Amino acid sequence: MKRRISLLSSLFDEIQETEKPLPPSSILCLTELFSVIRRVKILIESSKEGSLLWNLMQTENVSNQFYTEAKELARALDILPLSLLTLTADTREQVELLHKQARRAQLFADYREIRKRDELVQVMAVHNEKIRKNKGFVDIGRIRDILSSIGLRSLSEFEEEISKLEAEAEKQAGTGGLTVVSNINNLISLISLSKTTIYEHLKNHEDLKKRKLPPVNILQDQFNVPDEYRCPISLDLMNDPVIIASGHTYDRSSIAQWINSGHHTCPKSGKRLIHMALIPNYALKSLIHQWRQENIIPTIELTSFSELERISSKRKSCETAIDHISATKVAADAVKMTAEFLVGKLATGSPDIQRQAAYELRLLAKTGMDNRRIISEAGAIPFLVTLLNSPDSRIQENAVTALLNLSIHENNKTLIMAAGAIDNIVDAKTMEAKENAAAAIFSLSIIDEYKIIIGAHPTAIPALVELLGEGTTAGKRDAAIALFNLAVFNVNREKIILAGAVPLLIHLLTDDKAGITDDALAVLVLLLGCSEGLEEIRKSRNLVPVLIDLLRFGSSKGKENSITLLLGLCKDGGDEVARRLLMNPRSIPSLQRLTTDGSLKAQRKADALLRILNRCCSQTTNPVG
Repeated sequence: MKRRISLLSSLFDEIQETEKPLPPSSILCLTELFSVIRRVKILIESSKEGSLLWNLMQTENVSNQFYTEAKELARALDILPLSLLTLTADTREQVELLHKQARRAQLFADYREIRKRDELVQVMAVHNEKIRKNKGFVDIGRIRDILSSIGLRSLSEFEEEISKLEAEAEKQAGTGGLTVVSNINNLISLISLSKTTIYEHLKNHEDLKKRKLPPVNILQDQFNVPDEYRCPISLDLMNDPVIIASGHTYDRSSIAQWINSGHHTCPKSGKRLIHMALIPNYALKSLIHQWRQENIIPTIELTSFSELERISSKRKSCETAIDHISATKVAADAVKMTAEFLVGKLATGSPDIQRQAAYELRLLAKTGMDNRRIISEAGAIPFLVTLLNSPDSRIQENAVTALLNLSIHENNKTLIMAAGAIDNIVDAKTMEAKENAAAAIFSLSIIDEYKIIIGAHPTAIPALVELLGEGTTAGKRDAAIALFNLAVFNVNREKIILAGAVPLLIHLLTDDKAGITDDALAVLVLLLGCSEGLEEIRKSRNLVPVLIDLLRFGSSKGKENSITLLLGLCKDGGDEVARRLLMNPRSIPSLQRLTTDGSLKAQRKADALLRILNRCCSQTTNPVG
């Protein structure tokens, strides 16, 4: 395609140099040529910058796209009036040759690429089947040859490829369908397996020789160790399984060696570890001990019978991008085992262990709806609610954030409320805990029934109002949205007003750092609906000029809420507010502009307010008596 387009360069050069005007009939052709060349450029760039493995899987599809553009090139040249253009004989001959070539173009996919693609698909199928059956290993040597043939030879190239596959998964999540994203997941799993195994091969092979162990296949056949009992790094039977910050389990000696060698990422997911703590996985250790006894295997180290090859589950790092795709049974079982273990630590552990367990649950609940459901089914919610009373501020922060993450799952809202969480959530001590508590209240208050329950709590609304004044930008926003949810019910409005929300909300209208003007306006509009709110808002001397400015410079929603507030303030005895509006030289022009440029709702309210101001002006000019 590059060669074909390069043949047009002389045509473009001569057209640029000609002093005669172009014939009108050539404009359409040149416009279409421009469109074709632009599409080809995008196609080439996406092929170069995209995932090598995904491009290989899409070989025929990409070839078809180039074929389509070749035919479009031919169609564009069909209408090029060569006879009307001032061209040299060489250029004319070159364009005619290109035209013939483009018309004869046929779909072409390199048979070598197709062969590599088919081999990759076969390896993926074997890989998935062996994972499903929990036995056997893929041919790492074969995978290495395939990856090397397409340009993946160094560790950095592997890591870059994984990043590109993850980006492709996110891109395809909304349009590619389940099959496409599943295929990308399989590729990620395969290359993650290869990254660790291939580059640990030589070192591990030397270890195997030094230990003088029986061959790999003999150990595998003799003991038939379940894969879930093997360390993902060494694939040895684990003696001391521990959980790291990513939620994955490894044998202590293997992961300690990994971390001590300077790595700060999870070997399985590739994600950076937030901390380096190793939490004993007592549940798994007990299962392994029972398995040893049943199979009469002594507690000795079984090493390296899968040093050369390993299997891995799908990468959990794709969960955010493809949250709508169900996890595999293996992944779900792993989450369940981890959740049950962590809940056990919440129930019986020391404060240090409880802090760590709450933190792990906080992270686990952040990565997908399935995880949130599994964690609640493991019984975590009552224990997390209890920990909200902990004198340890970090435990409290981790517990309230875990509950916030769990509350995103609809069914968990009911469980959290049933556990009496509100009594404890609103008493959060640190700023981080308070802000996450506000977000949790916002999440829970989506359900109408809970708006009443939360509003009835004596300290819930005051705590949210306090956050409006003292919180960070995110905290103020969460507090404002939570108050908006609660203010939907009239019974909560008076409490919000008594807590001192109105002056804070009006101040936030001009607080650029907070950036919650529209949220604050929305709450004020709801508070305007009760007599106490109307009276409190009317007291402000700064509100009217702010609202007039928002009529001019606010967002579409901001303009609607601003005119709603002004109209409400001027109705039913709001003569003073109306006079202040009339005295402001920007008010009438702003309202008149809104009657033509605003939304339908804003137009109607602007007309109504202008009529009120007109009557007020008439009464002032012609006083009665």
